[in-house]
Amino acid sequence: MEPILLKLLKGGQEGVLIEQGWTKKTTLGEPRLSEVVENYRNMGYEVHVIEHPVETTAGGCNTCFTGGAEAAQMYGDIYVRLNGAAKPLEDELF
Repeated sequence: MEPILLKLLKGGQEGVLIEQGWTKKTTLGEPRLSEVVENYRNMGYEVHVIEHPVETTAGGCNTCFTGGAEAAQMYGDIYVRLNGAAKPLEDELF
């Protein structure tokens, strides 16, 4: 099974981040968001998160996120890039 490739945006905040060497990894909600951010930092990456508070207002499809609206949950896009001279951890299994 082949991975599904996402089309990257050319402009906006995401476009600026990509031009600066950031790579979008995922979009997650708490508590996994904080755990994944911490793990990337421990592996030597710089991490940037674009936060998306859950809104229950109409004006777009947010069906995937409305489950966390009652808990005032926040979701975020995780972007990473290598931190200076740091090298990502290498695992002999991969």
